[in-house]
Amino acid sequence: MKIAVATNNNEVAEHFGHCETFKLFECENGKVLSTENKPNPGHKPGFLPNFLNELGVNVIISGGMGSGAVEIFSEHEIEVVLGSSGDADAAVNSYLLGELKSTGSICDHSHENIK
Repeated sequence: MKIAVATNNNEVAEHFGHCETFKLFECENGKVLSTENKPNPGHKPGFLPNFLNELGVNVIISGGMGSGAVEIFSEHEIEVVLGSSGDADAAVNSYLLGELKSTGSICDHSHENIK
C-alpha cells in the first residue's frame, strides 16, 4: 500500500493543493518500508489527484481538501483522510494502527473568487 501525505516541512499541510511536497510511504503489513518526498508539481483543478493516482497512491492524508479533489480520488478508489495535523510520520503510524479517522474537512473555495 502507498500512502501520500500532503506536507509542509514534514507537517501535515492544512490544505492539500497548496502543500510543498507529498511524502510517500510504502507500507506492508502495518509497517513503513520506505519513504520518498515528491515536490508538489502545481495546484491546478483536477491535476493533483490524477498525479497521485499515477504514482500508485492508495490513501491520501491532509488537513483539508476541496470537494472536487475528493470526488476524483473517490473515482480512483483512493481513500481520503482529512482533518489530520502534526507530524506526517506520526499521522501515517496512527493510520496504520487504525487510529486516524477522517473528519471530512472539505474546503470551501468560494472566498478565493472575491476581489
